[in-house]
Amino acid sequence: MQKHLVIFAKEPRLGRVKTRLGREIGHVLAWRFYRSMLHSVPRNLINKGPWKTWLAVSPDNGVFQDIRMRQISYLPQGGGDLGKRMLSPAQTLPKGAFVVIGTDVPAIQPKHIRYAFKLLGQKDVVFGPAEDGGFWLVGHKRHPNMINPYKKLVRWSHPETLNDCLANLKGQKVGFVDTLYDVDDAQSLRRWRKDR
Repeated sequence: MQKHLVIFAKEPRLGRVKTRLGREIGHVLAWRFYRSMLHSVPRNLINKGPWKTWLAVSPDNGVFQDIRMRQISYLPQGGGDLGKRMLSPAQTLPKGAFVVIGTDVPAIQPKHIRYAFKLLGQKDVVFGPAEDGGFWLVGHKRHPNMINPYKKLVRWSHPETLNDCLANLKGQKVGFVDTLYDVDDAQSLRRWRKDR
């Protein structure tokens, strides 16, 4: 069965992406940062492991022509809250495990994706915890059953987001890859620039 890496992305429209960062550093600079991540994250992961790479776009009819890459396939995120959209690849992708990431964690490396798929050999769900209490990666085995970590209340963009998901997975086999940080504000942007 094929392994699938799904990268969630918003259409890069000024003032509509990285809005929290934009309030702190200005929307043009935040938009430029987002566009650079929208190019570099997929390029860093395509053809770097035994997975097919997909870009899950929002809105479904969004314009992404400036980042078209031959080695990437596109699919719509669909509607609903973040949990519903992160589960939607289970309905549309060919059989096989899938891992979902975003584009706001510049430190993602192919080794993280490889390890997530390795863990899915023994685990039902895998998370990449984020330092802010959320997660930057979620992976699903899908076989023999698809398990839903969002079936009950999940407080999105909250210090307890990951814990809420874990509470929905009691009795399931859960694995973890490295804890990373996402760039959502001026402080994390400065940290990323220093770490590069």
